Amino acid sequence: MPNKHILIVEDEPKLADILSKYLAQAEFTSHCVHDGAEAEPAFKQQQPALILLDLMLPNVDGIEICRRIRAYSTVPIVMITAKVEEVDRLLGLEIGADDYICKPYSPKEVVARVKAILRRVSLDEQGKLSETESKLKLDEETLFVSFLGEQISLTHVEFMLLKAMYGRPCRIYSRDALMDHIYDGSHIVSDRTIDSHIKNIRKKLSSIAPQQEFIHSVYGAGYKFEAQQKKA
Repeated sequence: MPNKHILIVEDEPKLADILSKYLAQAEFTSHCVHDGAEAEPAFKQQQPALILLDLMLPNVDGIEICRRIRAYSTVPIVMITAKVEEVDRLLGLEIGADDYICKPYSPKEVVARVKAILRRVSLDEQGKLSETESKLKLDEETLFVSFLGEQISLTHVEFMLLKAMYGRPCRIYSRDALMDHIYDGSHIVSDRTIDSHIKNIRKKLSSIAPQQEFIHSVYGAGYKFEAQQKKA
C-alpha cells in the first residue's frame, strides 16, 4: 500500500483542521503540529509521505525546518506562505522545497497539489517519465535534443537548463535555482537572462514538437518541465 500520510505543520489550528478534513475526504491520513519545535520530532515519528509546512511558525520557522529535514530526507515538502516575495528562496536549491502554496488558498487546490506531487514522486521512484516525456531525448555529448525523429541543437546553457528541469518533471524551479545550475558564482546575470534562454528553448522545442508544450511558467515562482498537449 502506498504511504498516504501527510504531516501538517501549521500554527493556526482552524486551518490545520480544515486541511486535515479535506485530505481525509481524499483518503489521506494526517497528523497536525502547531509549533515549529515539534515539526522535526513529529516527522521522524510519523514518517509521512509529504509535509505541508507553514513558513511562519513559533520557535522554529518553516525554512529552518525544511533545511534540517533536507539534510537527511527527500520527502516532498510543500511550503505554505503569505509572503509571495519569499517564493524564490523557498524553491531555491539551498532550501529544497518541492512546491509552494500562497495564503489564502483553496483546500481543494492543496489536495490537488498533494496528489500531483505524490504521483510524480511515484514515477520518480519507478524511474519513469510520462510516455510523451520519454520520447524527448537529450544527448549531452552533442547538445542535440530529439523528439520522434526530429532533432534540434541547443547551446550549452540552453541544454543545461533543459536538462535540470527534465530531470525532475513537475518540480518548480525558481530563476535563482536555475542560475545555480548553469553559472558559477563568478557570473553576474539578471533573472531576465533565464527568461531569454527559456524563450529560445521553447521556440526550438516547438519546431520539433509543435503540438506539445514542455516548459511552463509558474507565476511568481519560475518554471517547470511537464509535457502537455497545446490547447487549440
